[in-house]
Amino acid sequence: MKKFLSLLLVLCVLLSLAVLSSAEGVMTHEEYAAAELDAEVTVETYVQAKQAWWENKATIYTQAEDGAYFIYQLPCSEEDYAKLVPGTKIQVTGYKAAWSGEVEITDASFQILDGSFIAQPLDVTDLLDSEELINHQNEFVSFKGMTVEASNEEGAAFLYNWDGSGTHEGNSDLYFKVSKDGKTYSFTVESYLCDNTTDVYAAVENLKVGDVIDMEGFLYWYEGANPHITSVSAAQ
Repeated sequence: MKKFLSLLLVLCVLLSLAVLSSAEGVMTHEEYAAAELDAEVTVETYVQAKQAWWENKATIYTQAEDGAYFIYQLPCSEEDYAKLVPGTKIQVTGYKAAWSGEVEITDASFQILDGSFIAQPLDVTDLLDSEELINHQNEFVSFKGMTVEASNEEGAAFLYNWDGSGTHEGNSDLYFKVSKDGKTYSFTVESYLCDNTTDVYAAVENLKVGDVIDMEGFLYWYEGANPHITSVSAAQ
């Protein structure tokens, strides 16, 4: 019995060491945020949504309990892409990069781990005009009581593409403007994330200037906050 307990203790110690070894080098979100651009980074995070899969590369919105990560063009087979359903835990090793203010992980590899987490939207309405907003970049967020403003001089409530050059049939991105407390912001329905068959795409196409709406989406960044919206509803 003593020999069995001793063996069991040894096995527990070895297992603990193996777990520590597998987690070695994994960063907290705070450590990731402090890392220099172009530095190699390793994070453990959870898939929240997938933007696109093309030529064996995936673009993914992910989030852990302490922060979010945008994974850009992650090498990924179509078979593995199908496994990356919302909530899936992954470990990602790549390089920290930035493009027009959007901080992301590129040139990465990943492995699927045990575990699941779905982020609840954080209401950042009151942070829209603050420097604190960027601290929540790429997180799943919500906006409450926003008023739809005209997107061009003709008074359109939204535009297909940023300049109005697109079409519904062309599955163009949707751009629209909303205001709060006298400040106006530009939001987007990214068609790779939510295409022209989705509820949110239809909801934005049906907006009218003056509508007051609530929204959810991912706090993407392009020369400032440019949220990628995934749901729109009448303000509650």
